[in-house]
Amino acid sequence: MTNRKSTNWTSRDNAMLRQSLHRGATRRDLMKMMMAGGLTMSASGLILGSATAAYAAEPTMGGMIRVAGATSSTADTLDPAISSNSTDYSRICACYNRLTFLDTSGDPQMELAESIESDNAKVWTINLRSGVTFHDGRTLSADDVVFSLARHLDKAVGSKVNSIAAQMSEITAVDPLTVQITLDAPNADLPVILSLHHFMIVADGTTDFSAGNGTGAFMVEEFTPGVRSVMLRNTNYFKDTGPYLDGFEFFAISDENARLNALVAGDVHLSSALNSRALRLLDATPGVTADASNSGNYTNLNMRRDMNPGESLDFVTGMKYLLNREQIEKSVMRGLAIAGNDQPVSPANRFHNAELAPKAFDPERARHHFEKAGLLGTEIPIVASDAATASVDIATLVQQAGSEIGMNFNVDRVPADGYWSNYWLKAPIHFGNINPRPTPDILFSLLYTSDAPWNESRFKSESFDTKLVEARGELDFARRKEIYDEMQVMVSEDAGTAIPVYLSSLDGRSEQIGGLESNPLGGMMGYAFAEYIWLNT
Repeated sequence: MTNRKSTNWTSRDNAMLRQSLHRGATRRDLMKMMMAGGLTMSASGLILGSATAAYAAEPTMGGMIRVAGATSSTADTLDPAISSNSTDYSRICACYNRLTFLDTSGDPQMELAESIESDNAKVWTINLRSGVTFHDGRTLSADDVVFSLARHLDKAVGSKVNSIAAQMSEITAVDPLTVQITLDAPNADLPVILSLHHFMIVADGTTDFSAGNGTGAFMVEEFTPGVRSVMLRNTNYFKDTGPYLDGFEFFAISDENARLNALVAGDVHLSSALNSRALRLLDATPGVTADASNSGNYTNLNMRRDMNPGESLDFVTGMKYLLNREQIEKSVMRGLAIAGNDQPVSPANRFHNAELAPKAFDPERARHHFEKAGLLGTEIPIVASDAATASVDIATLVQQAGSEIGMNFNVDRVPADGYWSNYWLKAPIHFGNINPRPTPDILFSLLYTSDAPWNESRFKSESFDTKLVEARGELDFARRKEIYDEMQVMVSEDAGTAIPVYLSSLDGRSEQIGGLESNPLGGMMGYAFAEYIWLNT
């Protein structure tokens, strides 16, 4: 998590800063490092002060906290396979564990697995930790893992990750603490995939998930879908550290202003998913603070390459030069964003191509491309909606910039209701709103391959498709990074998707809360906050 004034400082940069602190780097060395990364002296000081305090802070045991999420309904569930929103994720992260989890840098670390190994990226051997117990006292075994993973392949379960799990052609228990997974094709990302929220491990044979019987840091005291949950510390937790809290109550306040006011009034310790408009009040209120984290979600401008005017690459390129990314970042998003380079792998991801610079705002260069496309002066509609974060504001800025060079853009603002079914993927020029995914393979497979289900601009490239298959089976990190770098350039230059900024999520918290960090799986530490934070009294 970073202070809102320094949202260009990524989660990977935070990890490097903590490592430097551990190595004993001086304050001057750290300030130089941050300023070399483009931060101002004041922003560098804010981050360093926060990081030093977090590094020096000692976790304290005890205390109950109250947390307000943004969504709730009678469909709330403790079944990891069908969990679908931040409220579900916050609860299942407390009750259960995964085989792996992603650290602040996006690197997979072992959790219930002691090791995950493969020499060909197709057949994987998972060795489990011994002595781990479920809340009901049962001991974790390979059978639990086989059952948990196989559930995603059963259409009747309705798993949200069925399409991802479908690559697991065989899942077998080799012995009580060893599982073997055979994929239908090599995929070096399996350790990362297994860190997704839905792949939590449940007890073999579970059909009733209302008790949240997992191996996690907290046990369910109360769970009323659509109302609230209360969870208490698991005193038999297998990890050496944590959890620090005695427990927490989680409920939803759907109205954003009410959720913010509950934090300011001291009724809750954490409020998730706040809007940038909340910053002024949080800054003015003693005892509360705002935490921004960038995990890679974004609003993008889509120009379908199979329809006019997006059929012309010159038109697409001109649109990318007409996006004033700095103004979008600072004015539209009020600093809660990072400049984007027109491809979906954000700086929060370890495979991000940092050498690929965002296109500069250059109206005259844009005019040149529009002229080459034969479209200068043509009236062109852009469909925007409140359903896609900040899309109306971004479209308006494009319209204004276009008017100064002879382009006539008509912003067609449509209702949020029905936008995703009626306009997204369909209109010649429209906006999307993409949530973060932990791997380039998932992003590219979902959005950019020739057969991608959400290919927003109908980008098609045999070379791109071939590179994706090559990268998927490559176990050497450096070589995979090289391939993904090339693919990001291809998307940035040739796809009809303009990604002006990566959006930061905003959570508000009481200053009594310690230990909260960013995570590439989303806000509130990828919704796993309960296990890692503590309450300073």
